[in-house]
Amino acid sequence: MTRPDSSSILDRRLLLATAAAVLVPRFGFARPDAVPQWQTDALAYLAGLVRADGGYAWDGAPYSHLTPTFAVVGTFHVLKQPPPKTEALTKFVRERHPFHLKKLERPLRGFDLQQIQALVWLGEDVSAFRDTVRSWAKPTVYPKQYEQNGQPVFRFEAAAFLARKLVGLPLDDLSPAYVGYLNDRRRPDGSFNTTPAADQSAGHVVNTLFGLEALRALGREGELKDKAVEWLRACQRPSGGFTYQPKPEFAGIDRSTYTHAAVRALALLGAAPADKAACVRYVHSLRNADGGFGDRPGWASNPMATYEAVDALAALGALDEPPSAAKALPAEPALPAGLKAFTIQIEAHGQGSPAEAVDLARGLRIHLWGAKNAKPEWIACAQAIADRDKVPVKFFPADEEYGTWVSVPGLGTYSHTSDVVAPPGADFGKPLMNAGVVKWPEFRNRRLAPLQKANGALVWQFGESEELTRVFLDDSVERGGFAAISTFHFGNPDFTNSEPFLYRYRGRIPFVGLQDAHGAEPWWFADMTTGFRTLFLAKEPTWEGWTEALRRNWVGAVRRDAVSRNELWMHTGSTAVRDAFVAQEKEWRWWNGGAAERPMVSVVVLRPDDLFEVGRPEKGLAVRVRCAWENTAQGLAKKPLVALVKLVVDGKEVSAELVAKKNPTGTAHLDHYHLLSLPKLAAGKHTVSATVRAVGTGAESSRTVEFTVDL
Repeated sequence: MTRPDSSSILDRRLLLATAAAVLVPRFGFARPDAVPQWQTDALAYLAGLVRADGGYAWDGAPYSHLTPTFAVVGTFHVLKQPPPKTEALTKFVRERHPFHLKKLERPLRGFDLQQIQALVWLGEDVSAFRDTVRSWAKPTVYPKQYEQNGQPVFRFEAAAFLARKLVGLPLDDLSPAYVGYLNDRRRPDGSFNTTPAADQSAGHVVNTLFGLEALRALGREGELKDKAVEWLRACQRPSGGFTYQPKPEFAGIDRSTYTHAAVRALALLGAAPADKAACVRYVHSLRNADGGFGDRPGWASNPMATYEAVDALAALGALDEPPSAAKALPAEPALPAGLKAFTIQIEAHGQGSPAEAVDLARGLRIHLWGAKNAKPEWIACAQAIADRDKVPVKFFPADEEYGTWVSVPGLGTYSHTSDVVAPPGADFGKPLMNAGVVKWPEFRNRRLAPLQKANGALVWQFGESEELTRVFLDDSVERGGFAAISTFHFGNPDFTNSEPFLYRYRGRIPFVGLQDAHGAEPWWFADMTTGFRTLFLAKEPTWEGWTEALRRNWVGAVRRDAVSRNELWMHTGSTAVRDAFVAQEKEWRWWNGGAAERPMVSVVVLRPDDLFEVGRPEKGLAVRVRCAWENTAQGLAKKPLVALVKLVVDGKEVSAELVAKKNPTGTAHLDHYHLLSLPKLAAGKHTVSATVRAVGTGAESSRTVEFTVDL
């Protein structure tokens, strides 16, 4: 048994040992007379996150990423130390924009800014980015299917000001629309936020830092200076750390991000926190025994929190102040004996052929099938087929509640905030779709409360506004809410790639895969159903086993398909859980002879009362045969994997009619199957067998189905 993707999922202890062995001799920064020991430890922690491609990764992540790499470069820069292997590092930063996995339909300019800033820190020429930055001619309009009013993410828009300064472009020819956008989002108290100040919502400390940096680029940082200082100081908590605004309605916790933003903004204005000493103590309290810093006291280290802490100390003039001894984090609890790895699919198909959903569940060893937006009758039908055929799968509701809009004043009004899972047959409350805009506290009372009462769970799908997502997830950590975070998805290779801040919740909120099924038939979505899944550890694959695993974070998302370039990607909340999945890989693996295998042909005997089946006859029986094809992400048949060679009924070869329905707007098929009418068959048992041949290899395989005709 090999470790999954052993080139990218690296052993933490080996990395730390390597860092300790090679960093000190090369750069000599561990000498007590040169650098304080805590700084040496921090740099060694970061060096342990390096990957073979020269980039750096979040601890536990399957591949390197720009954002943690940016954080590593920033930390070395603040501490005035050269990072290891600068040539490979520079190449990675320049070439590995997260869009290398998939370019999204909307720009995420924060990544461009991270590339530019990291290269500037590395002393590299960034003139190649000028055309890109120059093209940012006006504020974007965020897709209104995601943010109701089209409000763009503030930090992405602020990048237009900051990046121009870094690449050496003048700001005097910046679009007046951009300057107007910035002016409109400044509050009378000097703070900034995503929505225009005219709505009288409060500012946000991170957006205030970005807004002030944009003003500094324009030479206007002195405007409303005293009020801004007063507002920023009011964000400080009794702990010494900072929260996101002086009187937050919810999620008003201190964390490294807010503290860094506040002290950096104050320093920009020539000021400091009201209680500077307490702030320094708070930042020190984020330090862990591994040398890194966490987002909150007691949280695991991560590279971004480490950068924020170190840069905050620099802004406070406290880099040379000796911190108190770092506390070791509690050891990961040992997993109970007897746990097995099972598969759950969240928001798989809840329409189309129930028989083929059961067939896919059988072949792919799916134990819990979350049926997206399914009618109760569809779930009941699928479960009846599974029970009849002795397929060990349970179907349950897993709904994306379209039309739900949740507002956070100052940050916007967003959809994709209500993806729910619930046990079969439970009353888990009514969705708020088409109920108008609700604020988060109202959403908690009206939607989350009945869902939790029914032992259901809320899944975070996606949100590219880091500031908005953070308040939702922080509130969820504090008092329950979103019980899982979506990673792999039909429309996005990995949300932790386009929203890397999600990794800061590793170990706090479980990671799952979200099928978010599209298309009319489960058979034509099988690339996704096969290619990624959610695993959980339990004694049995029951709803109770799943919910206990979710509560204890014995959950992980795995992907291996063309999208992942046939590398195994895995997101888990802990090393222990990952290792447990790896140890049982053969039981869930769907490649190289694993126990799970995608069926290459579907044979369904159709009756007049099969209401969810395409091709059902008005009387008598019919047989429908679908062959496996490559699929589009929208659930269409794109390219055949096998072709039907022979169809046999009761030992006699027969000919079936081909039904091919082309997509009128493309080359893919809406549907493609062979249909055989059997109007008259003798009472008793019968068999139908389909043989298919693989395109390319010529290998043949068959599927035989037995059925009974009643008197």
